[in-house]
Amino acid sequence: MAFTIQMSRKLAAVLMASVMVASSQEEGRTIRTIVNVVIAPTVVLDKDGNFVNGLTTQDFAVLDNDKPQDIKVDVTFQPIDVAVVIQADAVTEDVLPKIKKIGPLLENLVVGEQGTVAIVAFDHRIRVMQDFTSDGAKVKAALEKINPGSSTARQIDAVNDTVRMLSHRPKDRRRIILLISETRDKGSEGKLREALLLAEVNNVQVYTINMSRFLNTLLAKTPVPRPNPIPPSAMHMPDGSLATPNTVAQYTGTGNVLPAFVEIFRQVKAIFVSNPAEVFTKFTGGREYGFISQHALEEAVSKIGEELHSQYLISYNPNNKLEGGWHAIQVSVRKPNLTVRTRPGYWLAGVPE
Repeated sequence: MAFTIQMSRKLAAVLMASVMVASSQEEGRTIRTIVNVVIAPTVVLDKDGNFVNGLTTQDFAVLDNDKPQDIKVDVTFQPIDVAVVIQADAVTEDVLPKIKKIGPLLENLVVGEQGTVAIVAFDHRIRVMQDFTSDGAKVKAALEKINPGSSTARQIDAVNDTVRMLSHRPKDRRRIILLISETRDKGSEGKLREALLLAEVNNVQVYTINMSRFLNTLLAKTPVPRPNPIPPSAMHMPDGSLATPNTVAQYTGTGNVLPAFVEIFRQVKAIFVSNPAEVFTKFTGGREYGFISQHALEEAVSKIGEELHSQYLISYNPNNKLEGGWHAIQVSVRKPNLTVRTRPGYWLAGVPE
């Protein structure tokens, strides 16, 4: 079965570590990709939940769509580029002071000596408060400049733009997004599947530290209601269906049922996503955390830092490149009583000529 995905030349720059792409958005041709290297960041846990270190390539086995792969396991340290993406709309006024205190944790626990940090804030705007830097003073200053904004929070658009920032970082560095926000999107123009594909294409892992939506709403000041200036009937629906409030909500990723990952990429109609943060973390190999107190926030940052420095970077050149569509990844360890956590797979567009 042939699968097609519409995206720009800029979007299809790299798939995992290296991809060859031919595309023409104007002529509507099918994009065909050749995957050279798939990277699967993996952590191994013992029965008590502690990270297991010291494993080698011989200890792992990888299946790609149930086909055994010849793998390489990198246990050497790779510098980390972390983009911290922070929701800064009207409801976050009481939580932003907590977030402004995590600068030292980012520098010491997450990125390490050779890493860099970027700070991005979003409401209806997406603002780069600080580009990638290893200067802790600049990170702290950028956090201090973040103030609550409008009632809109374009989470999906913010992740999409931040992935593009990370795509320009050197390929020998690990690319991480730390998203500190509510679990919902409020007003993005982009689509969840497009942002997720872009993260996959550029080998970006997403970790989220979720704000309490209930607490934010409870403490927030009552906003002045602002109707959407674009009525549903005036919105363009790419699949040609009738634009109504319900169909617009479906296509833009709002609703209350988490869809299957494959359905997102197949652009199936009538899929609802109430928690884009969960989709980003689950399918890029990251994790979700939550917080209310300052201690819980700092603990979440510490756990993410520990995990990032305990990962095995498993890579392989797939021997089944000609299989278009969803490729499931299964990683196992040839030792008893150990648990493995990695990304569930990746999406491969294209079929042979």
